[in-house]
Amino acid sequence: MNYNQDTADTIETIHAFLSPLPRPSVHPEHFSSEYTILIATLISLRTKDRVTEQAASRLFTLAATPREMVRLPLERIEDAIYPAGFYKTKAANILAISRILLQQYGGRVPKDREALLSLPGVGIKTANLTLSLGYGLPYICVDTHVHRIANRLGWIRTKAPEQTETALMRVVEKKWWIPINHILVIFGQKVCRPVSPLCSSCPVSATCPREGVITHR
Repeated sequence: MNYNQDTADTIETIHAFLSPLPRPSVHPEHFSSEYTILIATLISLRTKDRVTEQAASRLFTLAATPREMVRLPLERIEDAIYPAGFYKTKAANILAISRILLQQYGGRVPKDREALLSLPGVGIKTANLTLSLGYGLPYICVDTHVHRIANRLGWIRTKAPEQTETALMRVVEKKWWIPINHILVIFGQKVCRPVSPLCSSCPVSATCPREGVITHR
């Protein structure tokens, strides 16, 4: 079995199926700089897309660069991003990150993953999405949707999202590494849902092994 070709065909089919739908909340169409992508991704953690879009828009109206952000009181950042999940912690991290970027990186977001991971509140998902969407670097951003769907489709067999990035790099063509996140996020929200996926509406249902699916519609 040629995993690369089969996987590529499946991604292509899903991508075409989803093309009329809006992009996810964190996407270059919405946030154009590396800094705003980094901060918007941070806000998006454990937060619904609609809330992320509104919170990030309010914040970036006030401050869209590290230099502008450090001039804001912490309470104003908190108010701007509320009701994003853990908004107080995120606001403190946004302020701390902005100060670090100014002090250590000349106000620029570093292109290095280890440097990004050293920033407060930044994990692998946030780092990879910033590097891929902000700088166009070939990283696969894995969230719960990507992890679940890649396993459900039988591309990989991993227990945790932390293992999924490496596994996907072996079976997904490099040209799909960056877009696979927003493709599978939309797919996971609209069709391949965590519980009772809408298999009757799925464009790849005929070839999907439905790994781990108990009930579907």
